[in-house]
Amino acid sequence: MLLERQPALEALSRALRSAFDGAGRIAVIEGEAGIGKTSLIQDFLRAKTEGCTVHWGWSEPLFTPRALGPLEDMAPLLDDEISDLLANGAIPGTLFPAVFKALMRGPDTKVLIFEDVHWADHATLDLIRFLSRRITLLHTFIILTMRGHEVDPDHPVTQLLGDLPAVAAERLVLTPLSPAAVAALAGDVDRGAQLHRVTGGNPFFVKELLAEHNDNGVPASIRDAVWARISRLPSDIRGFLETVSIAPGGVDTDLIEAMIGGNADDLIDQSVARGLIKFEDRGVLVFRHELARQATLERLSPAARRALHARMETVLSLRADAISNPAILDQRLYHATEAENGQRILELAPKVATRAAALGAHQQAVSHLSKALEYVTLAPPDAAAQLYEDWAHETFLARHVSHEAALEAHNRAISLWRSLDRPEKVCLNLCRIARLHWRRGETGSADECADRAVRELEALPPRPELTLAYSTRSQLLMLQYRFDEAIQWGERAIALAEKLGEIETKVHALNNVGTSLALSGRPGGKERLRESLSTAIERGFHDHASRAYTNFSECALVDRDFALAESLLAEGIAFCTRHDLDSTNHYLLGRQAQLRMEQARFHDAKTIAHGVTQMPSLPLVMHLPALTVLGRVKMRLGEPEGAELLKRTLRKALTTGEPQRIIPVRLALTEAAWLAEDDEAAREQLLALSLMETGNFPVWDFGELAVWRKRCGADTPLNTRAVALPPPRLAELEGDPTAAAGLWSSLGQRYEQALSLMQVRGARAGAAFAEAVAILDDLEARPVAARARLLARHIGAADILPKQRRGPYAAARHHPLGLTANEQQVLELIVEGMSNKEIARRLARSPRTIEHQVSAVLGKFSAVNRTEVLLRVRGEPWLMRSATANA
Repeated sequence: MLLERQPALEALSRALRSAFDGAGRIAVIEGEAGIGKTSLIQDFLRAKTEGCTVHWGWSEPLFTPRALGPLEDMAPLLDDEISDLLANGAIPGTLFPAVFKALMRGPDTKVLIFEDVHWADHATLDLIRFLSRRITLLHTFIILTMRGHEVDPDHPVTQLLGDLPAVAAERLVLTPLSPAAVAALAGDVDRGAQLHRVTGGNPFFVKELLAEHNDNGVPASIRDAVWARISRLPSDIRGFLETVSIAPGGVDTDLIEAMIGGNADDLIDQSVARGLIKFEDRGVLVFRHELARQATLERLSPAARRALHARMETVLSLRADAISNPAILDQRLYHATEAENGQRILELAPKVATRAAALGAHQQAVSHLSKALEYVTLAPPDAAAQLYEDWAHETFLARHVSHEAALEAHNRAISLWRSLDRPEKVCLNLCRIARLHWRRGETGSADECADRAVRELEALPPRPELTLAYSTRSQLLMLQYRFDEAIQWGERAIALAEKLGEIETKVHALNNVGTSLALSGRPGGKERLRESLSTAIERGFHDHASRAYTNFSECALVDRDFALAESLLAEGIAFCTRHDLDSTNHYLLGRQAQLRMEQARFHDAKTIAHGVTQMPSLPLVMHLPALTVLGRVKMRLGEPEGAELLKRTLRKALTTGEPQRIIPVRLALTEAAWLAEDDEAAREQLLALSLMETGNFPVWDFGELAVWRKRCGADTPLNTRAVALPPPRLAELEGDPTAAAGLWSSLGQRYEQALSLMQVRGARAGAAFAEAVAILDDLEARPVAARARLLARHIGAADILPKQRRGPYAAARHHPLGLTANEQQVLELIVEGMSNKEIARRLARSPRTIEHQVSAVLGKFSAVNRTEVLLRVRGEPWLMRSATANA
């Protein structure tokens, strides 16, 4: 029986009962090495395994963790399909849903134990995150163990813990034994007090020292205790233990026999009998405790360690599956690394890195390639060039180091490829360098690299790399709003991609061309974007599909095609939720907030935008749409921090150098200055906008700039003759704000309608201002309504204005997705896990009514089933808060 662990055992029992009932749970058991995490789980499972199957997976302190090592341990008993997918290097988008489906199958409750997640690779952490989001749908209990002192605030596990659903996860921190408990183990109070002082109550330390049967001269550390015990063993057993100690994950009997020789079986039996090692369920030999292994390993001299590691790598290399088995390949690389065998590292690291990258473990890929780079001087030029190239690319994907280091590596690769007369590889690196410069806001350098790639590749016969160069050039031009050029280069990329059969590059280029056509107000853009999106979905290019949803929905927004934007945003958010593309998902949510703002649903826009800005670890570019919307709606609603938030957002937008980030913020600040009657601030923003390349502005942005210049009394109007201005902007510029207001009304943009009505003068001014004030009051745009009343008094039209409204507004009762009050009640009960019949009983409605209302909820969430609704609510908690507040 374990001492002082009853509360933890009871917590585990409660969680398992919940999993039996179909509401899966997660337990995180935290404590220092030797505190008894594994012992706690074993004691718990002895009495609780009836009706459930237990799957163990281990993470190990390898130089670079095995990609999905714990899942590999579990796979043989979990599902044959999982083993096949792992062996074939399946990507997470395929592998993780397969694991979820395996957990859904069968009557038994599954207990998944991920040991030592502080050593886990990123792909394993992503798997845990993926399952945690769906845990309440499973008869599954996930147990994680970790050493808290090895997890700092920047450790990937820290973010994982923050992502675990609070309603389904419990954290159990195991504390050292009390002096009384140690005394009970020692059988003597005085002896127990002495042991407690030395061990701090660590159960393993206590047991190890008690095993010495000698309290005289208690060792200063547990390492000394282990060393003392080992030193009294026969030399052949010591040698055997030293051999086992170099393998953190343990060794199988075949491997130890190859290492030790003929008497291996006898040495195994003696060591097991002495309680030094044990057989794990997976059939490997491990030390009884990891601390004992580490202490044994530290006895070895550096030379002896390297020799043993080199010997074990050689033995592993002779196996038939030395290359095909990912687990063996991982072990070989680890032992080669510890043996400091540079040639082996250069041979193995790229292979292991390639598999890690395919699994989405880009951090692990960087780590493997970094180790290989330590020996790059031993590599032939072509291998060295490929190593620099791969390391730089994986670093870019993983954002592992500064862009400066990645640039240097790409440039080294370029030098080597040039010396080998490989121009296509040179230009591939130039395209990737262009992306790095763009990320750093160095537009000129990005353009130069893309231009060089194009020039050099065009001197060669057509090849796939040239399509990438063309499309990279197109993308950079599109991001700079140089639409004519972006279209030209994109069309060249598409033509060559079709000739060479490069479908993925064609999808990328179609996106660039379609976005450029749509944003510049030309025909054909939507068709290109639609083709890019459909092909990406059909081919399983998830990243390209999410990019297509992003650009297509933005173009629909800019073009005021709100029905299309609504559809694309709903589908895109559902798609990204389904495929765990969180970063793009949050960007799309920012665009959804923008849509709500354009529809004058300011409270909905504020709710969504605020939720996105609170998302942790979101890149700046993904934050900016939401930040811009949040500042603008706060300003319109009269919240004092609105204008200041816009100023901070402008400083951030300027660092990107992209017009699409800068223009909306400057236009919002112009509106804020007009509202505050700050003519100088308005002129400052209008001047800054006018100094940009206005000829490349999207037509709606250009029209808004022209209108604000007129409203703010700019000395000279913009030359709009060469631009096909949107009808409502053109009407106001031509002196007919009443017509402009009507056009805004037909688009469903009531706030813009009110602003145009405020420009009416003459006989119709009174009626126009009365209508504007009524709209603004209804929208709760109090400061704008106050400005309208003030202007009306100045022109003598205040007599017929409606009285200022007081009390709650209808706008506050909206749901961000348009759910009715009845549907919001149904949503709450769906999230609670109720069936249609249970919902009908709870709400006293007919089953047919509930069936229609559940269907309506699924439709408004763009969800295929209830699971997707639950995932949306988990990722966008404001959807439930809105339902609760508004029901």
